[in-house]
Amino acid sequence: MKMYKSLGAKSIMSKKVEVKNLVKIFGSKPRLALRRLEEGWSKDKILKATGQTVGVNNASLSVDEGEFFVIMGLSGSGKSTLIRCLNLLNVPTSGEIIVDGKNIVEFDKKQLREFRQKKVAMVFQNFGLFTHRTVLGNVEYGLEIRNIDKAERQQIALDALESVGLKGWEDKKPTELSGGMQQRVGLARALANDPDILLMDEPFGALDPLIRRDMQIELLEIQSKLKKTIIFITHDINEAFKLGDRVAVMKDGKIVQQGTPEDILNNPSDEYIEDFVKSIDRTKVIQAKNIMIKPHALVSIKDGVRVAIKEMQANNISSVFVVDGKMKIEGIVTIDDCVEAVKHKQTSLKELLRHDYYKTAEDEYIENILEDATKSKYPIIVVNDEDRLLGIIVRTSILTGLLPNESDTEIESA
Repeated sequence: MKMYKSLGAKSIMSKKVEVKNLVKIFGSKPRLALRRLEEGWSKDKILKATGQTVGVNNASLSVDEGEFFVIMGLSGSGKSTLIRCLNLLNVPTSGEIIVDGKNIVEFDKKQLREFRQKKVAMVFQNFGLFTHRTVLGNVEYGLEIRNIDKAERQQIALDALESVGLKGWEDKKPTELSGGMQQRVGLARALANDPDILLMDEPFGALDPLIRRDMQIELLEIQSKLKKTIIFITHDINEAFKLGDRVAVMKDGKIVQQGTPEDILNNPSDEYIEDFVKSIDRTKVIQAKNIMIKPHALVSIKDGVRVAIKEMQANNISSVFVVDGKMKIEGIVTIDDCVEAVKHKQTSLKELLRHDYYKTAEDEYIENILEDATKSKYPIIVVNDEDRLLGIIVRTSILTGLLPNESDTEIESA
């Protein structure tokens, strides 16, 4: 029997970041271009007429505290320009960026310095490590410039390295590490400052596919423990949908659609989004909670064998799950075993319980359930951390979940 490990529920609370009508224009005459933009000119027309480049065009979004928010788009879509506005590496031409209720666009130099040191950290695609420093020296750098005591900052750095799986590598130089390990150092450096908000600009873009996949899993595991507010940039739709609680898709500086991966996948807002999601591997996006159904037939462990038989007959099924008073799974019984028990005048279900079924967490992906689904004689059960039954998955549910824009079909359990 196999139990998949849940990556943990995401912590969603109050709004952490709000971006309102954000515009970023590059060039010597941004105000001229802004007026043309407000008059309805296109990005291309503004470039030809004024020589100014519209990087972000009237973008609005909000990110909840503890949320993993992904901004995705093709090259030139404005996604990296947007994320660099969130720590004012790019100063917006107009609009607001509200963090914890304060518009950071209005910050003076001192406020901005404190914001960058304490509130937000950024991880780039090119690792940006100091080759002359050790791994530990790189991770503690941000604390060093804040004049944190050496012993304290080194302990914080060591803890950060352990959190990204690099314990024991602190005395190595970056050149001695693989690309994936160097990116872990960059992530540890960001985490060492204990920021509320983690900005990640295509951090895995330079990694090969296998290392990239490992880093995605590791980042999700770190997020399940630390519950940071993460804003993540990528051009890879599979990566975006795998990581993001919600996703915003950009094109030509505009946000075309935003929502949960499931929403965007099943309800694309236009042809551009529809073409985008055609290439998605749905097994890597759809989770158990998206395809599970409520079981119509269950029996209590306190019920007798005859009750179980009646329940199976009434629902035209050959097996039924058995739960306790708190909906915790006790096992499954079959019609054949129950009929045989009646012949021998057995009344208790406990002696008939089978455990040769599979169970999974609600946030597990279909790709990790497929093998079990092909092997199992029974539905896969979806449980929470306390082993309480949330729903069941039958093979037809999986097939339905993989079909685009198909409504779920209600299926009888077991």
